[in-house]
Amino acid sequence: MPQSLSRILIHLVFSTKERRRLITPTLQERLWPFLGGIARQNGMKAIEIGGMPDHVHILLSLPSTLSIAKALQLIKGGSSKWVHDTFPDQRLFAWQTKYGAFSVSVSQVEKIVKYIENQEPHHRKMTFQEEFIALLKKHRIAYDERYLWE
Repeated sequence: MPQSLSRILIHLVFSTKERRRLITPTLQERLWPFLGGIARQNGMKAIEIGGMPDHVHILLSLPSTLSIAKALQLIKGGSSKWVHDTFPDQRLFAWQTKYGAFSVSVSQVEKIVKYIENQEPHHRKMTFQEEFIALLKKHRIAYDERYLWE
């Protein structure tokens, strides 16, 4: 075979440091496209981006040459620097070090896109912590809650 072919879809979830509610509507309006731009510049495709003032969801298509950890390093590092450079009043802005990464089947893409689009109504019923634990349980990921929120 002359080329390697893959479709790696990942639902990423990560929060602001200490889950501070720093993603204002003004920042969000520019941050979501910027995150997509970082993905594009690095051979990824952000299929959907959304979230709340304290966290982000990205449905991401990764190239086979890029690890999840490296993808997040590029996205989080690049966007944090951009926020500090572009919004001087956001000096406290930072992403939490840890993240959740959940594999997605092609058959579930539309469902995940809708889930990300509907974050605001979703969070009228559920906190970020409840949502994250529900995702861990759904994906059968073992965790110790003592270390989830550091």
